[in-house]
Amino acid sequence: MNQSATPEPDQDNSTPELTRLEVDGREILLLGTAHISSESVEQVRRAIVQEKPDTVCVELDFQRHNSLRNRNRWSELNLFQVIRQGQAPFLLANLALASFQKRMGLQTGIQPGAELLAAVETAEQEGLHVALIDRNIRTTLLRAWRKTSLWRKLMLVATLVASLFEKQDIDEEELARLRQTDTLSAMLEEMGELMPHVKTILVDERDIYMAEKIRQAPGQKILAVIGAAHRPGIIRQLQQPADPDRLGELDEVPPKPALSKGLPWLIPAVVLLAFVLGFFYGDRSQMAGAAVAWVLANGLLSALGAVIAFGHPATVLSAFVAAPIT
Repeated sequence: MNQSATPEPDQDNSTPELTRLEVDGREILLLGTAHISSESVEQVRRAIVQEKPDTVCVELDFQRHNSLRNRNRWSELNLFQVIRQGQAPFLLANLALASFQKRMGLQTGIQPGAELLAAVETAEQEGLHVALIDRNIRTTLLRAWRKTSLWRKLMLVATLVASLFEKQDIDEEELARLRQTDTLSAMLEEMGELMPHVKTILVDERDIYMAEKIRQAPGQKILAVIGAAHRPGIIRQLQQPADPDRLGELDEVPPKPALSKGLPWLIPAVVLLAFVLGFFYGDRSQMAGAAVAWVLANGLLSALGAVIAFGHPATVLSAFVAAPIT
């Protein structure tokens, strides 16, 4: 039978953000950080060098890890490919969230995620094993998007857009306050009341996921660098019996709702029906002009997009023909 963590985790007085637990006979250290704090960056480096763990776990997945190491990824992005693959909503969500963190980071002189990258780089310099323990960001966003009602989706999009224009001064003192568990818990409780599914998927599910990944990390001494908001939930999960089967469940992406599958065809069908009814019951000359305008507006723009993307002439022609009805 697996041993559970000690009921009362030990708090390191010299580093309040560092929590020590004993799980399955191993020492687990959880370092809660603020993602845009210079103090967090130094705490991470100091903790890794002083504690010398066997494994450093980091709240990153492979995609976010690569993004942090390649800051110029947006300049190399093929926007047409992103749109064709249906990734535009995820790109917009990432840009909005990154913009919000970047704006606060600029006020403190720290790049968003700098402490996570510092954890990876310091561990590599010390010759320590690194484990990326977070769930794939695409899976998280898909689960949140597909389990959210249309009204909640509109609220979420409005919140993300509003964050782009919100001006908020923040300094290290404010970040220190935000790293406190009670403040973050209150914020998450409020989020849970407004958008319970989103909070469950973005926070609670990832707490479970990262806790299981921490259990699977090799070595007798594990140091996990995580966002302060995840520390209480991960502690609770580590105090429960291990449940590795949950990882498979949490990696599943819900199927698209039936409505979303038919939605791309619904709007063209409505437009086509409007033209047909107009020809039979309205002014045919006006409807003919409207039809020509519709075809040219959609066809030419799509064809232009194909040309800009250096598409084959057949692709350009197909784009012109298909755009008005798709």
